[in-house]
Amino acid sequence: MTARILVVDDIPANVKLLEVRLLAEYFEVLTASSGIEALETCENGKVDVVLLDVMMPGMDGFEVCRRLKADPATSHIPVVMVTALDQTSDRIRGLNVGADDFLTKPVNDLQLMTRVKSLVRLKALSDELRLRATTTRDIGIEELLGRKPSGDDGRARVLLIDERASSGERIVDHLRDEADVDVQSDPQTGLFEAAEAPYECVLISTAMADFDPLRLCSQLRSLDRTRFLPIMLLADPGDDSLLIRGLELGVNDYLVRPIDRQELIARLRTQVKRKRYNDRLRASVAQTIEMAVTDGLTGLHNRRYLDSHLSTLFDRAVSRRRPLSLMIADLDRFKSINDTFGHDGGDDVLREFARRLRQNVRGIDLACRYGGEEFVVVMPDTDGAIAERVAERIRTQIEATPFRLSRDGAEIAMTVSLGVSTLRRPNDTIADLIKRADIALYEAKSGGRNRVVAKAA
Repeated sequence: MTARILVVDDIPANVKLLEVRLLAEYFEVLTASSGIEALETCENGKVDVVLLDVMMPGMDGFEVCRRLKADPATSHIPVVMVTALDQTSDRIRGLNVGADDFLTKPVNDLQLMTRVKSLVRLKALSDELRLRATTTRDIGIEELLGRKPSGDDGRARVLLIDERASSGERIVDHLRDEADVDVQSDPQTGLFEAAEAPYECVLISTAMADFDPLRLCSQLRSLDRTRFLPIMLLADPGDDSLLIRGLELGVNDYLVRPIDRQELIARLRTQVKRKRYNDRLRASVAQTIEMAVTDGLTGLHNRRYLDSHLSTLFDRAVSRRRPLSLMIADLDRFKSINDTFGHDGGDDVLREFARRLRQNVRGIDLACRYGGEEFVVVMPDTDGAIAERVAERIRTQIEATPFRLSRDGAEIAMTVSLGVSTLRRPNDTIADLIKRADIALYEAKSGGRNRVVAKAA
């Protein structure tokens, strides 16, 4: 696992020690001796994880972390605060300013590496989501990452899996003002509940009599529904090897008993905040992809999607030796609608035509807005004669029922001209198919409009 790690410490010996350890694991290491230098490095270079000393002159680590997390350009970079301080209040302060983890000097090698590797994996996930979002469309990613959605202020929904009733009661009491906690004593039942309900974090006690807690963690990571669900282990003292193995399996965080209430709340907030952040990115990616292939006015697919998907339908028809037909529809004298009733009236007509078009084609048919007042329908497994009948049915319905405008309730009589073509073998191409339908449409328009012309095979 390769990644670029920034080590920030004003003491050269400390920097060198961490650098040697990280280089031995084949990480690329950058260094900074002050808070200002660290901020500049993060802004100007690709950094995957920051190992940040707390006690530095001028600007301490808490302030550096706060600034990194406040800047949309660097807020996604995981920060591990490394310090000689071992007070719970210091850990909580670090977590509250946005730190993703907190390690105490002298740093245990295994804990350091498992923490870094875990955060690198999470960073890689966020980077992939950010990349998809920015490459599908310019969606204002900086504004998305910088704003605070209203959902961030809501109570988290948490699942606690703990066989010991007394332990579970204490955790529920700790989180009473922070989260809605469901408790499950049976690990397998807990697994099913985690997969079925919209939890934002799962807390798993390592004190299980007859079940391996790491097996449960592995199962959660293997299910699609829980693959990205944050997992926190609640461990007993001396469980170091189990915790290290858990982090390698993808556990996000842990606490060691006796559990401090404030630290539990701070670490839970960090995990929930990160989950909501990545959920927003996933939703943004899905929405962006949908917007990229959908016509915003009619809700039909757009020409970009047609250009992509028609190729798939065409190749499938050719390889399977199945019929394929294509229809182009053009609303007659549409310009006069815009001239008389304005673009709002024209938009009403286009939306209503799209609605009627959807009613007259099958789910497997591909209906698209081709541009302006032109629409295309691709009909798999449909020969020319059937496609012509479908086109005639659409023409008849458009002519029979006037279009009502939303602004003043006016009704407009509309007609449509349609051109139909069907796949010819063996040397037909997509361009040929579209061209024949376009020629047929031209003949329908020039022949008096309100008619269907089919270029049969």
